[in-house]
Amino acid sequence: MSPRKATSSTKPPFAAMRMTSTSRMPGKFLRGGCSPTAYVTNSTPLFAPGVRQIYTFNPQPIYPTDWAGFGPRVALDFAATKHTTFHAGAAITTLLPNLWQTNFVTGGFPLVFQPLITASPGSPVPFHPTAVPLQLPTVYTTSGQPLFPGGDSTNVPPNTQIDVQRYQTDVEVLTPGDETQLINASFIERNFRNGYIGTYTLGFDHDFGGGLILNAAYVGTAGVHLPSVFSPNSYAGADPAFAPFTQFNAAGQAIAGYGPESVMQSASHSSYNGLQTSLTKTSSLYGLGFQASYTYSKSLDDTSTVLGGIPANAGVILQVLPQNPRDPRAEKGPSTFDITQAVSLSLIWTIPFERVGFLQTLSPKVTQGWQVLNVTSIMTGPPFTVYSGIQQTGAGAGGTDRPDLLTMPDLSTRRTIREDYFGRGASNSSFFTIPINLAGGTGPNQGYFGTLGRNTFRGPGFQQYDIALIKNTPIGRGGAEWAVLQFRAEFFNIFNIVNFGLPSNTLLGTGFGVISKTAGPSRQIQFSLRLAF
Repeated sequence: MSPRKATSSTKPPFAAMRMTSTSRMPGKFLRGGCSPTAYVTNSTPLFAPGVRQIYTFNPQPIYPTDWAGFGPRVALDFAATKHTTFHAGAAITTLLPNLWQTNFVTGGFPLVFQPLITASPGSPVPFHPTAVPLQLPTVYTTSGQPLFPGGDSTNVPPNTQIDVQRYQTDVEVLTPGDETQLINASFIERNFRNGYIGTYTLGFDHDFGGGLILNAAYVGTAGVHLPSVFSPNSYAGADPAFAPFTQFNAAGQAIAGYGPESVMQSASHSSYNGLQTSLTKTSSLYGLGFQASYTYSKSLDDTSTVLGGIPANAGVILQVLPQNPRDPRAEKGPSTFDITQAVSLSLIWTIPFERVGFLQTLSPKVTQGWQVLNVTSIMTGPPFTVYSGIQQTGAGAGGTDRPDLLTMPDLSTRRTIREDYFGRGASNSSFFTIPINLAGGTGPNQGYFGTLGRNTFRGPGFQQYDIALIKNTPIGRGGAEWAVLQFRAEFFNIFNIVNFGLPSNTLLGTGFGVISKTAGPSRQIQFSLRLAF
């Protein structure tokens, strides 16, 4: 049965909720302390013994305001010679929380409720040809009062604690077989703070004369306190050892509490280091102008998007949540968008046909106005991760588990079967082993987290050559031009190079190691006429 949304308030307000965690130790507020007047900086991990969670409505403040942000910038230019100039600079940019991040405390339970009913033995899910209205139970505070008296959710006092257990019990009565409905919570960490991007560069420019300029520079960036999503209660179906905020019975079945939780935190880090060079010709000498660039770089992070997740029709998975929800830093590796080497060339050449001896007898309308444009892009392939496709541990079915690597494969698209990137066809999985059914393992498959790193492998490179032939013909009499007729013949991917995409990267999935999509278009040719007047 697909999820349905229903509001539990008659007035849909803009209100915020916050999940906070406190310790049972009296007098001490830990990470995400519930006290509306006191906060501490020495936070305790959510996995610490004795930590519990409370759910509050209208949290004030949502998170402590960070007023320490600053953005200094400094730059230095030094003319070593008439033609050579050295450059150096550094800057710090503050990243303020945006509306999307604030959405982690808006529009969730109890304002929006998404019931998901699953079939159990002896309790089939009834289906109807029409939508069945869902009357949600009243939400109460821990003091036994309705959270929204009279249906008004705009006058709830700040930091009002919700009786989650009572609401879950009331919802169970509405489900076939009294099925437990765990609360999937999203919230912002209490010590969430601004992020920062530090940028620094050192390089030089040299003018060779004739409009030919060389530029070379080292460019580095470092991102600190970057936003990312943390899962303190692991993933769906987690065992008791991995889901401290879910209540289980003696048989290990979830009977109350919280399900998967998404915490917006500011604990990620990224870095970029690169050599960026370019050679530019801007003068009209010989009718030729171009800009050529070469970059050699490395980008590292522990997540390349704030919110990872597997698309519904995944063939190639690019970004997921951490394999081990309790150790996000173990995800550090090449960024999903990292390109080690990249070459680009943009060229324009005005062809001087009028200077060719045997063509000088022709009218200037025929010999003049010809141009050739070229855009060339060559780059190495992006990284990708191999996932096992099975739940290996008791951390839940997050789809994030990775196998162990047995032998490093020889990745190539130059074989007879070019799309077989791993080279062993149906036996591509033989490069790996999945650590399950082992003594001391956890979860339904008695396994461990895989040792294969994130973004360990590189996909195929990319190259494309685009060329255009242009003829501009002035129209007019007596030296007066009233219009220009332009003819263009454009050739995209003129050599019809097949650029392969990434291979299917789920070990137990269909077609593992085989590339099923291209990364660019086939050769395309188009002609056009344009009259400009």
